[in-house]
Amino acid sequence: MSKNSGSGWGSRVGLILAMAGNAVGLGNFLRFPVQAVENGGGAFIIPYLVCFLVMGIPLLFVEWSVGRFGGKSGNHSTPFILDSMDRRKFWKYIGVFGIFTNIAVAAYYCYLESWTLSYVYHSIIDTFGGQTQAQVAGFFNQYVSLNNAEPIIFWVLCLILNTWILSRGLSGGVEKAAKIGVPLLLIFGAFLAYKAITIEAGHQGAILDGLKGLDFLWSPKFDSIWEPKVWLAAAGQIFFTLSIGMGSIQCYASYVKKKEDVALNAMSAGWMNGFVEVVLGSSVIIPIAIGYFGVDGLKELLSEGGGLGLGFKTLPYLFEQWGGVLGMISGVAWFGLLFFAGVTSSLAMGTPVMGFLQDEFNWKQKSAAWMFGAVVFLTGLPTVLFFSNGVFDEYDYWAGTVSLVVFAFVEIILFAWIFGMDKGWNEITYGADIKVPIIFKYIIKFVTPVILGWVLYGSLPGIWETLKHKGSNEKIALYENDQAIQKTMDSQSKQLENKKDFEVAYLDLSYTEEKLDANKTLSMSTLLLVKKQRELKQLLDDPQFRASKIAAEKETQLYKNISRFFLLGLWLLIAYFVYVAYRKRTKEGRLA
Repeated sequence: MSKNSGSGWGSRVGLILAMAGNAVGLGNFLRFPVQAVENGGGAFIIPYLVCFLVMGIPLLFVEWSVGRFGGKSGNHSTPFILDSMDRRKFWKYIGVFGIFTNIAVAAYYCYLESWTLSYVYHSIIDTFGGQTQAQVAGFFNQYVSLNNAEPIIFWVLCLILNTWILSRGLSGGVEKAAKIGVPLLLIFGAFLAYKAITIEAGHQGAILDGLKGLDFLWSPKFDSIWEPKVWLAAAGQIFFTLSIGMGSIQCYASYVKKKEDVALNAMSAGWMNGFVEVVLGSSVIIPIAIGYFGVDGLKELLSEGGGLGLGFKTLPYLFEQWGGVLGMISGVAWFGLLFFAGVTSSLAMGTPVMGFLQDEFNWKQKSAAWMFGAVVFLTGLPTVLFFSNGVFDEYDYWAGTVSLVVFAFVEIILFAWIFGMDKGWNEITYGADIKVPIIFKYIIKFVTPVILGWVLYGSLPGIWETLKHKGSNEKIALYENDQAIQKTMDSQSKQLENKKDFEVAYLDLSYTEEKLDANKTLSMSTLLLVKKQRELKQLLDDPQFRASKIAAEKETQLYKNISRFFLLGLWLLIAYFVYVAYRKRTKEGRLA
């Protein structure tokens, strides 16, 4: 029996809050609203809820029950949790994804989390006071370019904080953090949602009421509801929002006592996450952005930076429009909310790794926690140092997207068809505090695997395009083609002619970038078009600039390729340690 067997959760409330904290992450506030806007507004919620019911809830049932089942044998990480469900040797290597994903995602997630902590600090000292939106956006660009040591300091600080909490254990660390973080997250979110929907047109610089943002977000476009991409987006969002396919849910559930409920716990954590995402997540960022920029301005901002762009490049500027004190409070609330959402999720990523080290190599709790911190530091360093070269995005795509779908698909096949649906249903319902509708037995066996297979199949073209660097190659092709550049410039010129705040002088390169960013008469949409036009003009006029842009794209492709091999090497290294652990178990007679 593992030395872990004596550890566990201090209370059911703490467990549910920790699970909810695991699920409620940055994607609830930065990704969900953008996905909804880009995929049919209110119509998006229909496929979203369908996917939640036929994929999200069933997978939560599966992962909670799989975790508790593995925990009965003292297993607290997916390699040997899956191994306990079927004795064929390859399952433990499928379970490698449950360790690999947590390390690789934590590697970049902790860096993203550190931005929020840094922005809390900058909100307090009023760094963004009096700046234009372009200057606020420029601050972020300079921040991730590592022009000073501050990003490294906050990143290391976040790593140390996460590791210290993990070293305190489940009840003494993770559970306490969840009991503090989740309620504060909800309070901050409720405050910001109220402020967002009470924005009034013509007051504090707003051009529309905040409620117009909710109207736009929730006005259904039913013509888009049958598009496959909308359903794929909804299914993908369910993965992101519930932390399915990572191995962290199984690990948390493995510390549940064998007669304790998992069904109601799964439902409670899932619906709490859904409430935070659908109600709070959609009521902050979009109403504020539309209130100040309008619908067209919002779409242009999303095309440039998505949720991250809105969250870090735009909202600090908009908060300043509310006045010094309220702007500061709102900034602290927004970035504090994101920080607590991030830290409760990243803590869940450390637990499976610690469980593996404790179960298989007899590491002590504190030693395992600090080893996890050290591994995340080394693995995450490339995402920090080479952020501008796309390494961060590569980690997010392969570890935070593709791996989740692959692991969840294989896991549901194991649970429903190899472990057996009858045995699986007994695991779900054993000790349940609710009567689980029998329909879920058939959804788990037939519907969920089909949907997961469809999601995986539908993702293949995107995976292939990513492997081939399609977007980057298209940029290079544009840079090398004078006619394509001129055609793009002509199209943008027509757009600029319709902009009332545009002046031809802005296209003159003698009008510096600093002057453009400081120009308070320029709207963000006009500024973005001007900068694009200036870049294209420079590509035509300056061969050295053109060569540098092409070289930069090729360098980015190189760094992305290196990061892919690095992630593959990480997976193989973990698989090797799983093999070593298996051999160790064999010698000790712990396989039965």
